[in-house]
Amino acid sequence: MGSLYTAAASYLDARAHAGRWLLRVEDVDRPRELPGSTERIVRTLEAFGFEWDGAIVRQAQRTPHYAAALRALEARALTFECSCSRLDLAEEERYPGHCRERPLIPGVATATRLRVEPGSVQFEDRVQGIYRQDVAAAIGDVILRRKDRLAAYVLAVVVDDAAQGVTHVVRGADLLDNTPRQIHLQRLLGLATPAYAHVPVLVERDGAKLAKSARSVSLDSRAVLPQLLKVFELLGLAPPPDLAAGTLRAAWTWAIGRWDIRRVAKRLALPLGA
Repeated sequence: MGSLYTAAASYLDARAHAGRWLLRVEDVDRPRELPGSTERIVRTLEAFGFEWDGAIVRQAQRTPHYAAALRALEARALTFECSCSRLDLAEEERYPGHCRERPLIPGVATATRLRVEPGSVQFEDRVQGIYRQDVAAAIGDVILRRKDRLAAYVLAVVVDDAAQGVTHVVRGADLLDNTPRQIHLQRLLGLATPAYAHVPVLVERDGAKLAKSARSVSLDSRAVLPQLLKVFELLGLAPPPDLAAGTLRAAWTWAIGRWDIRRVAKRLALPLGA
């Protein structure tokens, strides 16, 4: 339900502004990908009436593009190799810069980090309002390529947003604090910054994540319309009762015509209720 809620917010915002809605499989972390998961996600989107524009982009096939961006940063001495493990940094609130001059432990696999200097990144989120973060103070030097040589999320998403011409991003508020580091990286690479909107993350009444509850199970394909209407309600649309007797297409048409992102709750988490 949480994923459907976020996807619907993104879809409605794109369609209400006559925009394109893109489908990208962010499978850069291939060791953690479950077999068949991508196909199940695509089938679920189709079942709920989502229609995307263009071909599906898979990050697993875009490694050369991430490598090219890294080389551009390396050529300007904006990166360094880091030998620190998660265990090494377990006591740290932020990366303290151990390997800025040279890897602390020679002869081991290293991650590539971006040198992040002090200074605030500020942007106006379309839902959450003004958000400001000093990336250096909050997390320190950002990992761009992991020790297993796979691109980190922040690098992949910045490169792909630019390549796909993304102008607006609508996603969950759990990624709000990741956005300043993306904007910082966009600026270093000379890329445009999209407009961002971070919608609340659905949680249980006690604040627990849905992923930890029974509602994390797959959506019920036998009750597509009722679940979609519940999502519309959570997004502040107040669907009328007669929509429940209509078609999926009619429900989407109604919601697109009434979409206003200002109706979305201005909070980081939204209780789903009983």
